[in-house]
This record gives sequence, C-alpha cells and structure tokens, in this order.
Amino acid sequence: MSEQLLTMITITYAVITFIVVLVIVFIVLKRIKDQYKNTLVELERSKNLIISGSILSELNKVEALINNKDLEEKYNYWKSIFKNIKDVEVPNITNEIITAEELLEDHNYSQVKDVLGRIEFNIYIAKSKAQKLLEDIKEITLSEQKNREIVTKLKTDYRTIFLQYNNNDKDDYSLIRTPLELQFENIDKLFSTFEMAMENNVYSEVGKIVRALDDSIGNLKIVIEEAPSIILMGRNLIPNRIKEVNKVYEKMKNDGFNLDYLNIEYNISESEKKVADVFDRLNVLNLEDSVFELRTIMDYFDSLYSDFDKERISKKSFDDYIRSVIMKCKKLKKIINKLSNKINDIKYSYDLTDDDVKIIVELKIEVAECEEKYDEIIAAYREKKTAYSKLNKEMDLVNARLLKCEDKLNYTLRSLGSLKEDEIRAREQLTEIKSIVKEARTHVNSFKLPVVPKNYYVELDEANEAIKNMVIELEKQPISIKTLNTRVDTARDLVLKVYNTSIEIIKTASMAENAIVYGNRYRPVNSSIDSGLAKAEREFFKGNFKSSLELAINSINVVEPGIYNRLLDAYKSEN
Repeated sequence: MSEQLLTMITITYAVITFIVVLVIVFIVLKRIKDQYKNTLVELERSKNLIISGSILSELNKVEALINNKDLEEKYNYWKSIFKNIKDVEVPNITNEIITAEELLEDHNYSQVKDVLGRIEFNIYIAKSKAQKLLEDIKEITLSEQKNREIVTKLKTDYRTIFLQYNNNDKDDYSLIRTPLELQFENIDKLFSTFEMAMENNVYSEVGKIVRALDDSIGNLKIVIEEAPSIILMGRNLIPNRIKEVNKVYEKMKNDGFNLDYLNIEYNISESEKKVADVFDRLNVLNLEDSVFELRTIMDYFDSLYSDFDKERISKKSFDDYIRSVIMKCKKLKKIINKLSNKINDIKYSYDLTDDDVKIIVELKIEVAECEEKYDEIIAAYREKKTAYSKLNKEMDLVNARLLKCEDKLNYTLRSLGSLKEDEIRAREQLTEIKSIVKEARTHVNSFKLPVVPKNYYVELDEANEAIKNMVIELEKQPISIKTLNTRVDTARDLVLKVYNTSIEIIKTASMAENAIVYGNRYRPVNSSIDSGLAKAEREFFKGNFKSSLELAINSINVVEPGIYNRLLDAYKSEN
C-alpha cells in the first residue's frame, strides 16, 4: 500500500470522526435546549395561574359587605396585596421568562439554568401570597354561612341541654342553681351578640363569639350531665361512707386493733377538704376531674372494708399461732435436748463424726432463734402498737421456720434410727449367710465326688474370710455402720457365689456321670465312642467335670444327636 493511499484513508477516518462528534454534540445541545424550552412553557403556565378570578370575585364580595372601618381597612390592605402581585411580581416574572428565552436562543445554557431557578422561586412566593390572600378573604366572605351553620348546631345542642335541665329534678342542681341560670343568660346574650355582629358585618368578632358559645355550651352540657352525681356523692354518699368507716374504725380500736398504719383520720380530713374544693369549683361551674376525684375517694373508703376484714382474719390467725407456735417450739426443744444428751453415745456406738451430727446443733440454734422471735412478737402484741396483719405475718414466718426444723428433725431421727436397724439387719443376715454356706457344703458333701474342684475351695475360703470380717465388725465398739454395710454386702455376694458354684459343680458332675453310664451301651459296638468315654472317665476322676461332660456328649452325639438336652431334662426331673 502506497504512502499516498494511507494518508487519504487517515484523512477520511478523521473527517468521519469529526462529523460524528459534531452530530452527537448537536443532538445533545438540541435535547438540552428542548428541555429548557419545556421548563419555560411550564413556568409560563404556572405564572398565568398565580392570579385567579376567584381573588377578584371575593374582593368584590367584601367590598359589598363594607359597613365599618375595620372591614374597610382589611379590604384596602387585601386590595394592595392583590395589586402588588398583579402589577409588580407577575410582570417581573414575565421579564425573567423573556430573559431566559433570549439566553436560550444565544445558547448561554449556564446562565439559563440560574435564571430558571430564580423564576421558579419567584413563582412559588407569588403563588403562596395569592393563596394566603384568597384564604384570608374567604374568612370574611364565607364567614356568615360557615358561622351560621356552627351556631345553628350550637342552638340545637343548647335547646337539648335546656330541656334536660328543666325535665330533671331541680333539687339535683340545688347547690348550683344560681350560677347555672346565670350561665343560661350569658349564652342567650352571646347568641344575641352573634346576630348583631352578623348584621353589622363585624366578622373579626364573630369568630370569638362562636368560640365562646362553643366553650360555654360544651361546659354547660358537662355540668348538666355530671353535677347531679357530683352533688349526690359529695353531699350524701361520701359523708355517709365516712360515718360508717369511722364507726367501724372506733369499734375495732376499742376491741384492741391497732389501725394507725391506715392513717384513717388524716385521710378522712383530706377527703373532706377535697370534697369542699370540688364544691367550690362547682359553684363556678368548673367540673374538671371532679367526678374522678370523688370516685377515687369513694374507692378508697370502700377499700378500707377489705383492710378491716384483713385485720380481723389476721387476729384470728394470730390467736391460733400464739398457742400452736409455742407448743411446737417446746415439743421440738424437748426432743432436740433429749437427742443432744444421747448424741455422744450415738457417736461412740456408730463411729459418727461431728459433721455427721452437726444438724442437731443447728436445729437447737434454729429452734432457740424461733423461740426468741416468738417472744419479741408477743412483746409487741402486748404493747398493742402493732397491727395484727404485721404480727400475723411475722408469726407465720416463725411457724414456717419451725415446720422446716420439724422436717429436718424427723429426717435426722429416721437417719439415726436406721443405724440401729442396719446393725440388727446385719446380725440377721449373718445367720442367714452362715446357713447358706452350710447348705453349700452339705450339697457338695452329699454327692460323692471323686475330687472337689479347687475353685470351690478358693471361693469357700473367700466367703469364710468375708464372714469373719463381718463378725469382727459386729463385735467392734463403736460400730461403723458404713463399714459394716460394706462387709455385709461383700459377705453376701461371696457366699452366694459359693452356693451357685456348688450347685453348678453337682449339676455338671451328675450330668457327666449319667452321660458316661448312658454311653457305656455303645462301647462294644463303636471304638470311637469307647475311646471318647475313656477320656471322659479320666477327666471325671480328675475333677474336671465340665470337660468330662463335653467329651461324653461329643462321643454319644455321633449315634444319638441331641443327647445333651435329654440329659438336661433327666437331671431336672431328678431334682
């Protein structure tokens, strides 16, 4: 390829690349311009919506209503705001939009962005002012319709309340009749004032009058509904309940009950003050929290009856404890003292350590503490300065401690008693063990064995040694029950082992002998049986009864399979 051709290709690629870049830049700039144009169109539309016909229409309504200086001043102020938005702020926004369009045509996009942001902010401010202006004007133009609807509803509520008051028993409101009637008069005057304000277009005062009517009627409704129950509770129920409580309180005090912790006299005084305060507020028709406060007082006096019952029950329980607890103390103390006197002998007789019997010392201290606490409670009871509920609770704790002591003492007595029982049981078992050894020997001697296996004598010696150790332990003074129990268990296990061995030896020897005798019939006819039985006889006379039995059975099994089971059945039938 020639150098000239190469240069032409390079130039061609460069031109194409440049054209592509120009096209991309053009497309990007066109899109940016289109976006800014769309934004300007939206801003133009928002600007045109700032001034709505509603504002001018509402202003004309206000102008027609003007009949006092206050409303005229408001009208002029609103008109000036409307004029400023229309003649100053909106034209300024229009000029800004024109400036943005010129910058856009000059492709000055960086400045266009700033101008668009400023336009958007100014439109927002102007819109907010226009919206606020329209709301303020409508407060006046819609005032009559809105306030008349509210007042009409209030009049309906007021008539209902008035009828309820007149239909109820007047005695229910006897304490507040004067302030109630004054309140009815005030509400009537407020309705009249409202009508005059509406006729004179004094809309600035109308809202205040409507709010005053709403508050007064709302409060009056509460008074009519709740005043009878407040008066009933304050004048009748609570005073009667105080008298009843006082009567019970005095009687219980005379019967020896200490009720100082209930602070009844102080609480009665405070309750009477609270009732007086409720009635003071009731005279000015202030019922805030009154029902709640009076019901709380009623609940308090009702709860006192539960406290009185609790004291009566506690007294009965305490009276029972006075007798039962001291008797329990004395009983435990007596048993523990007797046990303490014998504890040295028990320790010596059964080789017990101080740790083994320390529970007795602990129980003695525990019972002494309970007795001391009992004396303290009785002293407080005699001073009559402590409530029975507290005395009973403390006595209940003492009783619970004594019950635990009783359980521990019973367990200790059972444990100590079991030591003697273990000794007696060991002596009984010694006799039984000796009889088992004797039976094992008799069993072995009853069968004339050519030789007694060595393992039998080894086990017999071990069993006799264990019995000897058991006898030594029983003759010791003191006896160690733990060691004795171990000796008993060891001796019993070894004696049973000897007994089982003796049974096994006799059983095996008997079966081996029977097998040899039974197999003798086949000796003349079968040399292998004769040879096998000869070996069996030799093992038998050596005392190897198990080996002898196996040789005899294996020999006979050649001609009589299953001979072992038949021999076993025969042995069982013999025994």
